[in-house]
Amino acid sequence: MGADITDLPTWQGVLDLAVVLDVFSRRVVGWAMADHLRTELVLDALEMAIWNRRPAPGLGPHSDHGCRATSRAFGRRGRQTGSAVSMGSVGDCYDKALAESFFATLEGEPIACSRWRTRSAARMAGFGSSEGCYNPRRRHSALAYLSPAAYERRWSSQSTAA
Repeated sequence: MGADITDLPTWQGVLDLAVVLDVFSRRVVGWAMADHLRTELVLDALEMAIWNRRPAPGLGPHSDHGCRATSRAFGRRGRQTGSAVSMGSVGDCYDKALAESFFATLEGEPIACSRWRTRSAARMAGFGSSEGCYNPRRRHSALAYLSPAAYERRWSSQSTAA
């Protein structure tokens, strides 16, 4: 899983978005939004990803060296679930290229180019973008031009047939 944080501008101030993506299918499996950059933001996204994926022991999110990802609470939660929380080298955006690519896609969407009046409006747009468009419809060349949801369905049906 790849994890990162970006900000969404609103007239009320910035709304921070934390995401966790499944590296296999590029699906957004965990996300959280808040008007702060405290550790709880990334913990909420991690909790959603754990609930959605129930990763096997040793698997977990990969992120940068930001203070939220290096916090004791984040590491403790990873250990409690048996997840291996990993971090890339300092200052290397390529270590979390999957998350950076997701944010580039999100920022390229017409809805993301606007500045929302309220944080609530930004929350709804962010949810609609990831759950309503990105996971079910955004095609990826690395996934044989399938969306993350379609790629997982195809893989699941092939695994069941085998």
